Amino acid sequence: MIEKIFSVPKLEYMQCERRGNLLLVTLDRAAKRNALDRQFIEELFELFSAVEGSDVRAVVVTANGDHFCAGLDLVEHHREDRSATDFMHICRRWHAAFERIQHCGVPVIGALKGAVVGGGLELASSFHIRVADPTTYFALPEGQRGIFTGGGATVRVARMVGEARMMDMMLTGRVYTGEEAVSVGLCQYLVPADQCLAKAIGIAEKAAENPPLSNFAITSGIGHIGNMPSTDAFFAEAFIAGITNTQPASKERLEAFANKSAPKTLLVPQE
Repeated sequence: MIEKIFSVPKLEYMQCERRGNLLLVTLDRAAKRNALDRQFIEELFELFSAVEGSDVRAVVVTANGDHFCAGLDLVEHHREDRSATDFMHICRRWHAAFERIQHCGVPVIGALKGAVVGGGLELASSFHIRVADPTTYFALPEGQRGIFTGGGATVRVARMVGEARMMDMMLTGRVYTGEEAVSVGLCQYLVPADQCLAKAIGIAEKAAENPPLSNFAITSGIGHIGNMPSTDAFFAEAFIAGITNTQPASKERLEAFANKSAPKTLLVPQE
């Protein structure tokens, strides 16, 4: 497969920085707490469409300002006075953009802080790994605002934390922070604020060392398999394993393992 060289599309709400084979994406609408309006969603769609099939090996997403993302731009939504049909189509664009992120073919790591609420949590749930700091808080306040999730939370967030926890978050405004957020699956790492971005970059660098086909299989295959009945899922797993486990890169690494010349790659827990 011939890879395209990644080219940054024209963006107003994000900054992109290439760091070797990584791409650092910074949400850049801090004055609005990085709230997502129609244009922001279109830019996310365009950006991760450009990542797909490119020479980028992993993506780290962070944000300027004190908050990662406060969700739907409620001011825009209120002023637009959308019809039910209008908003249904807005939701479908959110779904398309977040699908692009989840299935862009490379690991996407989030470095989170401050508010990760509503649509911001829906955005973060499309990442493959989430790193939080002590300022990070997760919430789905839709019930208190008289609205309902529309960016995929009923699928991704419910899968992460379970339906009952998600309903609790929406009905009561429950907020998750710190170790509790880790324990329920909203994030995988909790680190000091001054280490959050570095931790996310370190994870991305580690993941980028894997063969691209293996990362594609992991980041896309597991999500698709989770949507299948078990019999179909077992078949799909075998099919993906058949392709991935016989790739040239796999054979080379297995030979190194057999010869005891492979580097030790297991992450050792730190005290």
